[in-house]
Amino acid sequence: MSPGEPNTAAGAGTLPVEPSAGSAGRGVRGSLRTGLLLAAVAAPGAAGLSGPSLVLPAIAREVHVGLDSAAWLMSAYGLGMMLGTPLLTGTAGRRGPRALLLASAGALLLGVLVTLAAGAALGPLVAGRAVMAVGAAGFNVAAFQLAARQPDGRASGVVAIGSAAGGTAGLFIGAAVAAGLGWRVCLVLPVLTLAALPAALRGCGGPEPEPGPAQRAEADADPGAGAAWRPFLGLDALAVRRFRAVAAVMLVLATVNFGLVYAAPRRAAALTGWSVVETGAVGSLATLTGALLSWSLVRAAPRLGLQRTTGLLLGVSFAALALAALGPWAPLVLLGAGASACVNAGGQGILTGVAADAVAPQRRPEAIGLFNLVFLLGAALGPQLAALGERIAGLGP
Repeated sequence: MSPGEPNTAAGAGTLPVEPSAGSAGRGVRGSLRTGLLLAAVAAPGAAGLSGPSLVLPAIAREVHVGLDSAAWLMSAYGLGMMLGTPLLTGTAGRRGPRALLLASAGALLLGVLVTLAAGAALGPLVAGRAVMAVGAAGFNVAAFQLAARQPDGRASGVVAIGSAAGGTAGLFIGAAVAAGLGWRVCLVLPVLTLAALPAALRGCGGPEPEPGPAQRAEADADPGAGAAWRPFLGLDALAVRRFRAVAAVMLVLATVNFGLVYAAPRRAAALTGWSVVETGAVGSLATLTGALLSWSLVRAAPRLGLQRTTGLLLGVSFAALALAALGPWAPLVLLGAGASACVNAGGQGILTGVAADAVAPQRRPEAIGLFNLVFLLGAALGPQLAALGERIAGLGP
């Protein structure tokens, strides 16, 4: 196999090898520093996804709508991220992460301005959140694209942990910000990404090199999805069995995790009588701990191999779901939520690299965007399935 070829079935059970002690040194430290910077790019967008969750009843009262209508402030954000992932990856993304970051910043700022200017009208608030989410999605994809340039999987792992930490901390940050500064501020938490934008732009380097003649010939000759769709969605990655397999695993992990982000704090509050801020603080602490512990999974994955790693991720995810749904005490519910956050963040960091490595180098930006779209599909499905489960059990509205 030549260095530029995608992995085939023969290598489907492997992960990038752990660097030897002699080769670690500055390369590993540089990868970790890059990962931390890129985590700061991705985390605020993830916080925007969960930030309004615990204060939706208060927002509904302020804008004079029912809770179901106010929930569109979260649903629109998830849908905006799902739309923004292929849209920005397929347009600015083809010109490299720098163009993707700039386009994302423009969309994010536009969404923030619309949200702040919307007053108490639900429609403009929802529209502003959706546009803001398009920009947040672009930042997320750019962070993983830049992380994938690093020589090992550590940078992608740190970005995944940062994104998970932002999403879990958003529960508490949103509740605390709403209590201190008003509910509108908790709707624009993704604007914090702009603080890390200058450093991220400096880290992009020059523009992406154009594919050589051999690579263009390979792309033109490759069967599958039409060439017109490849720059936009990267759907030809779905023709690769290894990509499909790891994307399916990620869909399960994300669906379970974001279902518990929605349901576990509510169940813990019902068992204890905690206030919204108390629930946000304790729930965020549990899931943030899990997200940070996922670093051990990222480090262990090369030794375990892909098959055992995916088995471990799925096993812990289903056990966490059972614990959070059936545990009779709040600590058990939160333990389940933390365990799910651990395998979700670890899985995103590990499997993003596997998915990117499954396709040819010139297709990797689109493949990473499509893989993130699958992750966001799980983020959108999870709360809806959790709410459905609550209604079936007679616990929800």
